[in-house]
Amino acid sequence: MKIAVSGKGGVGKTTFAAFLIKALADEGKRVLAIDADPDANLAQALGIASANEIVPISQMKELIEERTETKTGTMGGFFKLNPKVNDLPDRLSVEINGIKLMVMGGVKKGGSGCICPESTLLKNLVRHIVLARDEAVVLDMEAGLEHLGRGTAMAVDHLVVVVEPGRRSIETAHQIRKLAGDLGIKSLRFVGNKIRVEADKQFLLRQMPDFRFLGFIPFRDAIIEADLEGRPPFERDKEGLDEVKGMLKELGGE
Repeated sequence: MKIAVSGKGGVGKTTFAAFLIKALADEGKRVLAIDADPDANLAQALGIASANEIVPISQMKELIEERTETKTGTMGGFFKLNPKVNDLPDRLSVEINGIKLMVMGGVKKGGSGCICPESTLLKNLVRHIVLARDEAVVLDMEAGLEHLGRGTAMAVDHLVVVVEPGRRSIETAHQIRKLAGDLGIKSLRFVGNKIRVEADKQFLLRQMPDFRFLGFIPFRDAIIEADLEGRPPFERDKEGLDEVKGMLKELGGE
């Protein structure tokens, strides 16, 4: 199963991705976790002690130059559009408790986008992971789905968008749904997060009446406590993990 997770920054997207990764691992699946959000901290959410020492692939200048056969940071040069990437998931991933993690990092770009060696390598790597790897894959995406091309997106089994009760979060969810449609993603589901009272849930249902919700996760202090202690959220919030396991079963049954 290949699942991409997206949503506005701060809605709990990375926390949900960590729950999802743990739920898959508890099912006995080999899991490859991809941190594809430049602002995310998936390594910390998974309890990887050396999280601050992980170098994002987008910053591996020598690797990028070797695989794309060019010099990074130069303008107007030629570079390889189909660099070799099939060895990178095993070579560059960090493993903890049977879960492999790769940190993509972000690419600084001006205007509407970037066709550059860094982004070319990252997109080819994501394409390989989604199309050719046989593990369960969870991609923690930025809201713009930057690393997903059309062919890659169509091969993702599910895109799950995390949304909290708030108009900016809902606006982002609308934008992601449009992007998902443009990319041809077939299974798009939404998760309401940080639900404090029933009114929060009803607000989301009123504002997003034609959105398919996978479920709603209550706000819990255990998540904040886990973050302050530097521990994975699923170690403190067992109820949240059980709720995500139920959502995973629903996805698997589609």
